[in-house]
Amino acid sequence: MIKIAIAGSHGKMGKRIIALAEKDKAITVVSEFDVGTDAEREIAKCDILIDFTAPQATVEHVKTAEHLKKGIVIGTTGLSKEENEAIQRTSKNIPIVISPNMSVGVNLLFKLCQDTARTLSKDYKVSMREVHHIYKKDSPSGTAKRLADLVALEHKIPAAEIPIESIREGEVVGDHKVMFESDEEVIELFHSAKSRDTFAAGALKAAKFLAGKKSGLFSMRDVLGI
Repeated sequence: MIKIAIAGSHGKMGKRIIALAEKDKAITVVSEFDVGTDAEREIAKCDILIDFTAPQATVEHVKTAEHLKKGIVIGTTGLSKEENEAIQRTSKNIPIVISPNMSVGVNLLFKLCQDTARTLSKDYKVSMREVHHIYKKDSPSGTAKRLADLVALEHKIPAAEIPIESIREGEVVGDHKVMFESDEEVIELFHSAKSRDTFAAGALKAAKFLAGKKSGLFSMRDVLGI
């Protein structure tokens, strides 16, 4: 059985991860904690840490996980370039899964978006629209930024050139749309999350994926094999 600790356990995501983990016979939750707790003491109890906190806290948790030789699943968004680079360096010593979105469907959207961008020429104008609840802090969302990065990679343009419309309203869990438009047609790729359980389930898949690994930086596409 895989022992997991959950950082950010009182948050909306943390609560759903705990709820799903309780039904999973392959996983046992040995620690639930938030900022202000002795993180080293709690992380020491687990095999894999799942972190859905904030950038500053995540960076500290990564350092602690490295010190204790624990794997970590990172779902925190809004990390800076420098913070991401630090995480990448740490992955030489411990196994890490990091993704702006843990949903199976969204990771399929990542693949479809990249494949579509690769197939279509630059004659297709690309734009994006994302909608989230009013409490979401980062804008555009980490998922939208990742989608833009994938298109930019295939079209060999700066990601900043791809317009992203960000809307914050109500209790929307997360909607993402990518539009490829030419003079003749419009192709739309769309994903809508109905509940946070889709992200929580993905985080648990990622924890299982890391079990037994010694090091490496992985994405959810690695976890899902897509």
